[in-house]
Amino acid sequence: MDLRLAAYAVCIEDGRVLLAHAVKPGGERTWTLPGGRVEDAEDPVNAVVREVAEETGLTGEVERLLGVDSRVVPAAERRVPGSPPLHNVGVFYAVRITGGTLRPEPNGQTAESVWTPRAEVEGLARSSLLDIGLTLALTGPATGHVAPVPVGGLIEH
Repeated sequence: MDLRLAAYAVCIEDGRVLLAHAVKPGGERTWTLPGGRVEDAEDPVNAVVREVAEETGLTGEVERLLGVDSRVVPAAERRVPGSPPLHNVGVFYAVRITGGTLRPEPNGQTAESVWTPRAEVEGLARSSLLDIGLTLALTGPATGHVAPVPVGGLIEH
């Protein structure tokens, strides 16, 4: 089984959420939160700030920890055929944008980033991570944990 530690930014401003349009292998796109893999020996707080800058062109500041999500993606549902199951541990932070200019990620997997009204998120083809991050931000569970988001329809891994 593969293990991935990742950090995700939930940026909510004036009723809008910052979304990243991720390009999957094969060219398909899905909406998700800015964020990604925590590099070797990197602190997750530093990782989420770095990922926001890389993917969106914006600078951000972590305001608080929202929670942690742990999920296993079965081998059959991995993006790369033949890969083993993936245990993804996602650390979610509330991040306040402090500057920069919105732009696509140069030579990366983020085609574009946009501010989207929260009410429009449900109608988007999106990663389950987006729903988890928004639920953590909007409900503030004391445990820092929410129920798993079912995958299907517009929601995928």
